[in-house]
Amino acid sequence: MEYTDLYINGQWRKGADGARFDVLNPATEKVLASVASAEIADADAALDAAEAAMADWAARSPRERSEVLRKAWELMTSRLDEFAHLITLENGKARADAIGEATYAAEFFRWFAEEAVRADGLITHAPSSGARIMVQHKPAGLAVLVTPWNYPAAMGTRKIAPALAAGCAVIIKPASETPLTMLALMPLLEEAGVPPGLVNVLPSKRTGALVDHMLHDPRVRVVSFTGSTGVGRKLLHSAADQVLKPAMELGGNAPLLVFEDADLDVAVEGTMLAKMRNLGEACTAANRIYVHENVAGEFTRRLSDAMAALKVGDGTDPSVDVGPLVNADTRDKVAAFVADAVAKGAQVETGGQIPEGTGFFYPPTVLSNVPETADCVHDEIFGPVAAIQTFIDQDDVIARANDTEYGLVAYVFSEDMKRALQVCERLDYGMVGLNRGLVSDPAAPFGGTKQSGLGREGGHEGMLEFMETQYISASW
Repeated sequence: MEYTDLYINGQWRKGADGARFDVLNPATEKVLASVASAEIADADAALDAAEAAMADWAARSPRERSEVLRKAWELMTSRLDEFAHLITLENGKARADAIGEATYAAEFFRWFAEEAVRADGLITHAPSSGARIMVQHKPAGLAVLVTPWNYPAAMGTRKIAPALAAGCAVIIKPASETPLTMLALMPLLEEAGVPPGLVNVLPSKRTGALVDHMLHDPRVRVVSFTGSTGVGRKLLHSAADQVLKPAMELGGNAPLLVFEDADLDVAVEGTMLAKMRNLGEACTAANRIYVHENVAGEFTRRLSDAMAALKVGDGTDPSVDVGPLVNADTRDKVAAFVADAVAKGAQVETGGQIPEGTGFFYPPTVLSNVPETADCVHDEIFGPVAAIQTFIDQDDVIARANDTEYGLVAYVFSEDMKRALQVCERLDYGMVGLNRGLVSDPAAPFGGTKQSGLGREGGHEGMLEFMETQYISASW
């Protein structure tokens, strides 16, 4: 691997104490690369570089910033195969899935190239005083970005692009399991015209101490995090000390509702996408599948056939549909969810056993008759397990779907649009997929309610997370 050191101020550097850590290929369990591990002195150097770079970048015209982001999109689009291969090596996802992520990741640069020139303000008269009310949006300041391992490219670009569009400088802490993709992105950003110091990358095995130190530096004004709700709560505690502007995309426990009038071809296809995209290692993955009793048998049969037909193996093989999970802990947690559900009365329709051999593999699995007491009903499975329950009453299933501390995304399948939209409005979720299993789109505001986060990524709202609103009361 070519890029394995820290990236600070446009330069590749060893960590201050020389420490390194290994990144594994989850399909082979072999070491892919040894990566530099940042410590506090490296964080300070990155903050110094970001502070120095931001003033000039923020002063550039929106169009200048837009053109740099547009160039980043063009370059990444021309190198999708290269990034997809690296994603597969360190994350494990199958090649088709990795190509999808790389394409999605690049699109954030194009979307925010277009949004960079649309930070619209306002001039109006105050009704009582007659003074002019002038409202404008300004860069919020240095931003610390903490990204997860499940989308090593897209979760970075979803934060970098709006921050640069807004005029901010950033320091990125990628997940220790998958730092290579983000490091490989840096030469591309250089080529696109991103100046030294504006984007810095600090892989580290000392994540907690490193991020906490940066969040207590007075130059930092924004923290953007994607990951578990538990870690998000800790970061919010740290962010409170400086009253930082937080953007938190946290955990999910997505319900998927299939009504008796659903088109089952559409519902099965949508469920496969909502469940198996990224092998289920996504906060948007369908976690609780509620199917009306009248169609439950047929739906379960069709879904089981589709899941059983998926080929499991090393994601670098183009014929493979399902790669390994990211590490042994994740695989073992998935296996424990299945064992718990079965012990409590669920039936295994397909899959359900860890295969022999090397790699962190778990087969696509369908469970029917999953009881409400099963652990997988209340916690994120984060793996390729479809847990099916049944329902009869609409009010009852809506109540069950909302009975969770999470509120990221829900899915509804029904051909009765009046009923479907009424159900969507009653679901306490930030996003709903209606007759489709994919909600993520750079042009849409991604985010949840309750314990699933604060703020939105993507859409016009995504750039505003990195801006402050200034109001000027003026007379002339």
